[in-house]
Amino acid sequence: MAILITPETKILVQGITGDFGGRHARLSLDYGTKVVAGVTPGKGGQVFEHEQHRVPIFNSVHEAVAATRATVSVVFVPPPFAGDAILEGVDAGLDLVVAITEGIPVRDMIRVKRAIAGSKTRLLGPNCPGVVTPGTGPQSTGGCRIGIAPGYIHRKGHVGVVSRSGTLTYEAVYQLTTRNIGQSTCVGIGGDPVNGTSHLDVIRMFNADPETHGIILIGEIGGNAEVEAARWIKTNVRKPVAGFIAGATAPAGRRMGHAGAIVGGAEDTAAAKIAVFKECGIEVAATPSDMADALLRAAKAKGITLG
Repeated sequence: MAILITPETKILVQGITGDFGGRHARLSLDYGTKVVAGVTPGKGGQVFEHEQHRVPIFNSVHEAVAATRATVSVVFVPPPFAGDAILEGVDAGLDLVVAITEGIPVRDMIRVKRAIAGSKTRLLGPNCPGVVTPGTGPQSTGGCRIGIAPGYIHRKGHVGVVSRSGTLTYEAVYQLTTRNIGQSTCVGIGGDPVNGTSHLDVIRMFNADPETHGIILIGEIGGNAEVEAARWIKTNVRKPVAGFIAGATAPAGRRMGHAGAIVGGAEDTAAAKIAVFKECGIEVAATPSDMADALLRAAKAKGITLG
């Protein structure tokens, strides 16, 4: 079992005719993902060519959904138009929209958040690496890869990973895989200040998933999302959880990398979040290279084998 997506999920790619969207659509098809449609206004009727697939291109998400019954879209649309692309997915009644685009204006994202609040659609991102549910084929092909994560580092198993950082997501996954520990689903929620899905949203799903036996939670300075998730974990989660907070050496008041990674108060600092993690029973990784080992320590303390 997995969260958000399965190997059977049908995906459409908004921006498939662009260089970036096309490149990652091909990589997802190589991974075994069911990419069933592309959407680029004005290019409807064309076909996206792949070695083993011919993916039809439509002018709108509505047309693509009606023709293919896709339930998820991934957005590779330039920032000025990405907000409207997300809203098109919401209007079409998609279950999930994964926004990879970085630099979407905050004003546009506020408009998107208001629209999503009254809809059935979940938004992942923006400025995120996407989501991967590994399969059982060689290098876990046959799964579902949405976004830009390197599929070959994943391995099917029972650890859920949620992170604001794409590169730290990949690092945690690679550490787990090299220890022969597979993943149920790996979720990058993005580092923008206004996003769709939070750490807590994903933790709730992992906690309810019987096939997720352990969790790695990766956060960073700025905001209180990690603290909110940690306090919920303390009360509700009995599975082993390891955590890492990036940005311990970042100077206060300066944005570091992600638009949301800026310390606005005492509780936004890495030290404050780490203290809450420890208080809530989360095994803290001292460095990025310690994330998988921290989860193994947490599992051992609970008498759980993750391999």
